[in-house]
Amino acid sequence: MTDYQKSGTYFAQIADGLEEAGIAELTELGAVSTRAVRRGIHFKADRSALYRINYCTRLCTRVLAPVKSFACPDPEAIYRAARSIDWTRFFGLDQTFAVFASTAGSRVPHSQFAGLKLKDAVVDQFRADFARRPNVDPRTPDLWINLYVEKDRGTISIDTSGGSLHRRGYRIRSVDAPMQETVAAAMVRLSGWDGRVPLADPMCGSGTLIIEAVMAYCRTPAGYLRTGFGFQQLPDYDPQVWKTVKDEVDSRIQKLPEGLIDASDIDSQAVAATRANCKQVPGAGQVNVMRMDFTQIDSLDNRIILCNPPYGIRLNGHERLDDLYRQLGDFLKQRCKGSEAYIYFGNRDMIKRIGLKPAWKKPLRNGGLDGRVVKYELY
Repeated sequence: MTDYQKSGTYFAQIADGLEEAGIAELTELGAVSTRAVRRGIHFKADRSALYRINYCTRLCTRVLAPVKSFACPDPEAIYRAARSIDWTRFFGLDQTFAVFASTAGSRVPHSQFAGLKLKDAVVDQFRADFARRPNVDPRTPDLWINLYVEKDRGTISIDTSGGSLHRRGYRIRSVDAPMQETVAAAMVRLSGWDGRVPLADPMCGSGTLIIEAVMAYCRTPAGYLRTGFGFQQLPDYDPQVWKTVKDEVDSRIQKLPEGLIDASDIDSQAVAATRANCKQVPGAGQVNVMRMDFTQIDSLDNRIILCNPPYGIRLNGHERLDDLYRQLGDFLKQRCKGSEAYIYFGNRDMIKRIGLKPAWKKPLRNGGLDGRVVKYELY
């Protein structure tokens, strides 16, 4: 019996700074005994809650099921531990697998070497039993295997998500430096938007913030467009429980009223990308998407404004950044009376250029950017 079957304990990976929000979301989805660590949350869940969390979480990137924990004083310990697991319970010869590993304070030289030892053990076990081996697919394998080594302890886990959950499946077109879906979902959650007032994004890029807002309002599961999950490879996977969970969640999806969400961008390619991506998501076709410079918008009064302005990457340099953020600050101050604005600053130097007093600032990483979400109350 695996570690997760004995204890019912799992580990959710999440962006740095989102642990508190992640605990709240996991609890809503049925997790218990939650405990946050940096970039992750330990929790307990029964089978239906595990399936629901993978299908519905907007903030977590992966959910790992620990299979075996072991003492790891050297690389050979990884090989021995992995070789002791019956991998035929998780996948077959004609399926593919991939390993992703990380180490922290370990005597194992580096994560790539650690992952290689695990991969060799899996392959050697199949070869010994069947005189054949399964193939590795580093992009879309049937089974993702995780290895984490911290100091002299190692844990081998199965990725029950089947790849990063930030890949929702709706982004068929993109722009430079798009916002990661889980980060956009975090901004929607931090804003507290519930549909009582309209929502707008005047610099919509490829539409990620808007689409995450649509999915949150419509109660569309974040995994609605995914074709499968890693938990379907677990030896105790129950397709009837999964069908019951999925049917119950899908039955709560609601329509988006016309006129509730507006999106615009000065870039015609961004507008085209947003329109194309919106078509992938039920209800997002109701979003009004326009090509317009935000300085030409008459007003965005009495609403929630979500925005991820260019921060040097999308603008190809810093020459115009100061002017852009000053203009954005003037626009918010003069034409957005009674609104609340939640702005993502990938370049934190621009916070002081906008010329508005923040209500609060929260750290939020977007890929490699150590950015900030800043709330402005516009009286």
